[in-house]
Amino acid sequence: QVQLVESGGGLVQAGGSLRLSCAVSGRTFSSYQMGWFRQAPGKEREFVARISWNSGRTYYADSVKGRFTISRDNAKNTVYLQMNSLKLEDTAVYYCAAKYGFGGSSPHDYGYWGQGTQVTVSS
Repeated sequence: QVQLVESGGGLVQAGGSLRLSCAVSGRTFSSYQMGWFRQAPGKEREFVARISWNSGRTYYADSVKGRFTISRDNAKNTVYLQMNSLKLEDTAVYYCAAKYGFGGSSPHDYGYWGQGTQVTVSS
């Protein structure tokens, strides 16, 4: 059974930074593509970023490109999301997710999910 636990969310002023972490249990973490999604109140869950099993390939939503960076440490079974230049519209619950293989930016492509961590950006 794979378990994902996010941390690092909080309240930050616009223009600030946060780093989210997602710790993954299980011996096959290095086999998974990892992704970050977010869901704002009243909106559908949306793709933020993904990273291949060996960190060789990353992909970002246009809305975060140049501001967010996804990375992973397979030795620590952890994936990160560094968020810089945060905007009010980045406020959401952020979820990490895992899947086998590469590709796929839809939540339906991912089989394993964390419980989410709240990120609130204030003016």
